[in-house]
This record gives sequence, C-alpha cells and structure tokens, in this order.
Amino acid sequence: MIGLEERAYFQVKSLVEARRNTFKSPKPDASRLLAFDLLTEVNRNGGFSNLLLPQALSASSLDERDRSFVTELLYGTLRMQGKHDWVLAQISDRPWSEVDAGIVDIARMGVHQIHEMRVPDHAAVGATVEVARKRIGESKASFVNALLRNVTRTSVEDWFAPLASIADPVERFSIQYSHPQWIISAYFDLLKDWDAVESLLAINNVAAKPTLVSWPGRSTQSELIDLGGVATKFSHYGAHFDGTPGSLEIIRHRNAGVQDEGSQLVSTVFASAVADKRNWLDLCAGPGAKAALLSSFAKVNGAEFTANEVSTPRAQLVKQVVAGARVWVGDGREVSTHGETFDAILIDAPCTGLGALRRRPEVRWRRTVQDLRELTQLQRELLEGAYKVLEVDGIFGYATCSPHLAETQVQVMDLLKSHPDLEQIPVDAFMPKNLEVATRSGSMTLWTHIHGTDAMFLALFRKKSELKQ
Repeated sequence: MIGLEERAYFQVKSLVEARRNTFKSPKPDASRLLAFDLLTEVNRNGGFSNLLLPQALSASSLDERDRSFVTELLYGTLRMQGKHDWVLAQISDRPWSEVDAGIVDIARMGVHQIHEMRVPDHAAVGATVEVARKRIGESKASFVNALLRNVTRTSVEDWFAPLASIADPVERFSIQYSHPQWIISAYFDLLKDWDAVESLLAINNVAAKPTLVSWPGRSTQSELIDLGGVATKFSHYGAHFDGTPGSLEIIRHRNAGVQDEGSQLVSTVFASAVADKRNWLDLCAGPGAKAALLSSFAKVNGAEFTANEVSTPRAQLVKQVVAGARVWVGDGREVSTHGETFDAILIDAPCTGLGALRRRPEVRWRRTVQDLRELTQLQRELLEGAYKVLEVDGIFGYATCSPHLAETQVQVMDLLKSHPDLEQIPVDAFMPKNLEVATRSGSMTLWTHIHGTDAMFLALFRKKSELKQ
C-alpha cells in the first residue's frame, strides 16, 4: 500500500511531468531576437545603433531579407518609441515609467510592428511574445501579450484621432512625430513656421540611404556611380547607394568611404576656402569621415595635413583613412602644447547632433537641455584652442551637425565679440552653384527637409593681419 504522503508525491510529480510534456519552449525568430538584444544594448547600456548593428549583422547568418527586417525594426523602434510609449501608457495597469525595462523595450518593438510595419497583427503579437518568453520570462511575457493584444483592438486611426484636439503644436507634434518637446521648440526658434517644423520632424523619421564618398587621388564619383550609386545633388564626390557599403571592394580597401552629403559639403566648402593654405589641421577628427576627405584635398593641393582626436580608439580609425597623414591624440583645447601653428583649421565640434536624427535615432532621447549647456561650453573652449594656433591671415571653419541657435549663430557672435582680430568670411563664394536657401548670416546652414542632407552648419573666419582702428 502506498501511503498518503507517497501518493501526494506521485500526484504532484505526474502533474509536473504532464505540464513539462505540454509546455512549449520559446521559439523566437532570430531577426526579432537580434533586434531586441541590440535595442537593449542601445537603450539600457548606452550603445550606438549605427555602430552595433553593422557589426551584429556581419557576425550573423541572416539572409538579406532578415537583415533588412532587423534594420527597420531596430532603427524604427528607436525613432518612434516616444509615440509607442504614449499608446502603451494608456493601456498599462501600472505607471509606464515604473514598468520593467525589458517589458518596455519588447512592447515598443511589438507596437512598432503593429503600427509602423507591414506585419499582420497576429504575427507581430505572437512573434514578439516569443522573444519576451525567451529573454524576460513567462510571467513578463504574459504582460507583454496582454499589452499588445489591447493595442490591436483599436485601429491606428482611432488611436491617434485624439491628437487633433491638442491645441499646442509642441505637445501634438511630440506625440505624432516622436520627438522630445525641447527639440521641437528649438526647431521652431529657427524656422519660425510650424509647417516647416512639421516637415523637418517627418523627414527625421525617414531612414536615410547610405551615401558614399570618393576621396580625390584614391577614387572618383564616376567609380561610385559605376558600382550602382546615384550621384549626389550638390557634392561632386558622393553617391547614394541602396546596398551595403561594406560589400564594396572600394570601401573595404579604404579608397572611398561613407559620409552624408551634408558632411561632404562641410569638407568641400572648407577645402575651397583654404585651397591656397599650406598647413591644415582637423581639430576634432574622429571617427574620420571628414578627415579622410580633407586629407585627400590637402594632398592634391600640396598641403600638409594633421588630424587631432581626443579619443585613442577614434584616433586609430582616423589613421586608417588619412593615407599616412599625421594624427595626434589629445584634447583639442590644448593643441597649442604641440608648439605648432596652422593656416587652415577645421573644428567639427562635438554637439547635440540635432541635425542628424534620421541617422542616429537614439540621440533624440539621450540629449537634454543640460547637455546643450555643457556642449556649448566645450565648443567655446575648442574655438579658443583653435584661435591660439591659427596663424595671421589663416582661416578656420567652425562646423556642427546641429542647427540649434546656441550651437551655431550664438557661438559665431560670441567668438567675433571676444576676438576683434577675427572676421567672418561669407561662405557663398565657396558653395556649389545649385545649392540654394542654404545660408544664414553668412554661414552655411543645411536643412534635411529642404536639401535632403543632415542639417549641417559651417561658419568661416579669418585672422586679420592687424586690427582696424
């Protein structure tokens, strides 16, 4: 006879075995699993999507279709997660700010497939829940499942119909176009027109195609076109490319690179302005896109070229693309300690990056007004560092990939006020003839919604031989 305790033991064991036999282990598809892992690395560990994704795809065995899916899902979720959070916060039974980070990111990924991609609702929910089961556990996956099913019960149109009743355009656009409100306000301060602001916000959410750049003396724009590229509209050195740049031999052998057309224009306009100068310095050279193009121009012009970069790993990247030119590792604010002067200096200063949000989707969520204060102080110090080593009659350019007034025109005005021996040089004479509506107060000011480039800024200055009385 089996005692009561033994019988209870075998009953429990039988139930456990039966549950084990019917329980299905998580089976997430590789593409969504990779997208979530990268999303976690970017949102929770400070990673950069434009660096992590290419490395992860190269190491994976995914086919081209799945690689495209991962790219769209990762970048798209990062761009639109503010909008997705607005939806999810309305159906969560607890404050969304207090929900587990893993649940938040997986739910964002699910909503992105439901609202922004061509994925059927049932597939978006089921496949995303499988990722949740694998990465964050069964109980949290159940919560994700409930959230996403609630999302699918209302159409996209009905979800966002209430936005029409929000009178404040900053609040409305913040939800609709998934941008922090302070960035929207900064855009309006510059554009003074809500239709223009809306156009800029919309294009920030459109993925940009890779843009190749030829390096004079090493490659030509025609070669890039022969490889399937489409010539850039303003730059004589670039080509838009639909494929993976790393698949091209000309890129792998470092005879050409990848660089947004706006960034190319900063390099080419600056190079045109200093064509007769003999000793060039790129003060903030990493990771090397502008330095590669500038060093090529310098070599063609018979000028010496030096690149300076504060980060050792980034300086190593610069060394790989400047064809043997000198590379210093050090703080640009203290470049005078080398005891050398230059007659052409470019300062592509660290900035908020508000002009490149379509290429760097996580930047909009990382930057704050406090960052702006710290960066503008750093920019002023870098400008002073460049001024100290600029020769009389020398020219330097100040560039940012941000249109923010504090990082552009305010810096120009402060610099000219601090140094009466500097004069601003209008950029017009050095710009492509077909590049229109691209200047403000003598500086080059590009806009993504107008020119199709990153929103770049460039001001040029000359150190006068003597002060005017």
